[in-house]
Formats: sequence, structure tokens, C-alpha cells
Amino acid sequence: MIGAAAAAILLLVVLVLVPLRFARAVRRSLRDPEFRGLFVLVIVTLGAGTLFYWRVEGWSLLDSFYFSSITLTTVGYGDLAPETAAGKLFTVFYIFTGIGLIVAFANAVASAAVQQRDEGRGLLGRRNRPPEDR
Repeated sequence: MIGAAAAAILLLVVLVLVPLRFARAVRRSLRDPEFRGLFVLVIVTLGAGTLFYWRVEGWSLLDSFYFSSITLTTVGYGDLAPETAAGKLFTVFYIFTGIGLIVAFANAVASAAVQQRDEGRGLLGRRNRPPEDR
């Protein structure tokens, strides 16, 4: 139970510390049904990995979420590793499917942030001019 409370607190801290621009881009992107579907898939994938490692590997929810996150973002610190055959096999498939989702999600958020920046420049009267004209 402490693992779940720690995971909830960590999630709250991360949400508060997320840069404002990123948060705005995500909120804006959530209006797009295609992005919403991708967002849900990322959440479900992280949740599935967390639950799998919690049940099969016997890790705490926090460790399971941590491992799922660092695996999908390809950080892989190496401090945790699956020990069961099921855990190792799951991890292989989890990586192959999850990394594509994370890359697509990051691309969608980056595109929204660039679009938001460009619209902001237009509102301020600054157009996208070539560097030599600035």
C-alpha cells in the first residue's frame, strides 16, 4: 500500500513540475481524437507494464511503474531487471511495442508545441521570417 501512495505522490509531483509549455501542448492536443487515442494507448501500456511487473516479478507498484517508464523511454538504468522467464519475455515484447508508442506520442506533443509557438508568434506580430531579415 505504501508503494501505491508513493507512486501517487510521485505522479502528482511530476505533474506539478512538468514545464508549462509541455502541459499546454498536451492539453491542446487532447482536443484531437487521434491524439487522445494515442494518449490512452500510452497510459494503458504504462499501466499494463506496471501491473505485470507488480504481479509477476513481485515488485512494488512504484518500482514496477519506474521500470515500465525507464524501459519505454529507453533510459534503462540497469538497477532493476526481470528475473522470471515470463518477465524477460514480456519485456522483449513490451519494448518492441511500447517504444513506437512513446516515439509517436513525443512526436505529437512536439508538433503541437511547435504549432502553438508559431501561432503565438503570429499573435505578437512576429512572422516566421528568414534569419537574415531579423
